[in-house]
Amino acid sequence: MSVRNLDYFGVMGGEARDPTKEKLMQGTEERTDSGLDSMKEEDYNNMIQDDYNNMIQDIKDFQIQPVPDLYQEYDPEPWKKQVNEDGDTFLHLAIIHEEKHLALEAIRRSLKDIFYLDLQNHLQQTPLHLAVITEQPEIAQMLLKAGSDPEIRDFRGNTALHIACKQGSLRGLGVITQYCKSHQIPSLLQSINYDGYTCLHLAAIHGFLAIVESLIRLGADINAQEPCNGRTALHLAVDLQNAELMSLLLKLGADTNRVTYQGYSPCQLTWGRNNLLIQQQLVSLTQENLQNLPESDEEDSCDSESEYSDDEIMYDDCTFGGQKLH
Repeated sequence: MSVRNLDYFGVMGGEARDPTKEKLMQGTEERTDSGLDSMKEEDYNNMIQDDYNNMIQDIKDFQIQPVPDLYQEYDPEPWKKQVNEDGDTFLHLAIIHEEKHLALEAIRRSLKDIFYLDLQNHLQQTPLHLAVITEQPEIAQMLLKAGSDPEIRDFRGNTALHIACKQGSLRGLGVITQYCKSHQIPSLLQSINYDGYTCLHLAAIHGFLAIVESLIRLGADINAQEPCNGRTALHLAVDLQNAELMSLLLKLGADTNRVTYQGYSPCQLTWGRNNLLIQQQLVSLTQENLQNLPESDEEDSCDSESEYSDDEIMYDDCTFGGQKLH
């Protein structure tokens, strides 16, 4: 401690000085000379001393408790700290190389260790993502049982369920929806990736009818609209000219009158396409004003008479080289 600090606390002079107490005592001197009716100096000094002692005690009692460090007690085993240049842990690598026994042993040693089980590599993939990608449902099942979170997204915004639906993996779909927590299923079904697609959209785009049906029966919104154009799975079926997918969606209750953000129904999207069977099915199920394409504004403008005659010049203020054109 510096000499200045020692002097501040009164150590250099012997008895410790307290600036707060001295300030209060200065007020005492002013009050004791206030007149004949003033309080006796000894009584007043005692009162000031009591007030001072109470203030010091209040300050001591008012202490903010430090927030405990949530990771203070987390001291992982050395093998859990190792990652390669891609950010893959031992568990990531065991799954990638399909070393089932090593992966299961790593999971067994990491039960409820959510921090390790949900570590993401540089592509933001968790071990659960990789288990689904590599079609290892047993590993995915063990991860979910051990506490892995199925709602974590990778660098494309895909959950493990998105990947299963995109790959057409019924086993992956079944494992995730069976072993995740029940309250997570609605969230997973509603979740959209960074392209704006739900799991149902991805299954429809890739034509996986069994997965489409499974997702809808699990509670997926059959009329969910992707955010770019507002297309539903039924719109996508028309775009892809997938008659089987369209028939399945109609059977499961898809709304034929739901329109995109540009105002087009699935039936209106059939015009100009080759599959007339799709059009015929939709026409009978679509309200009349949404069956045909709206008339083009350009055609209306062509049909109307021009307000200018052939001999009349529309623009008469054009100049060339500073000279007005006639």
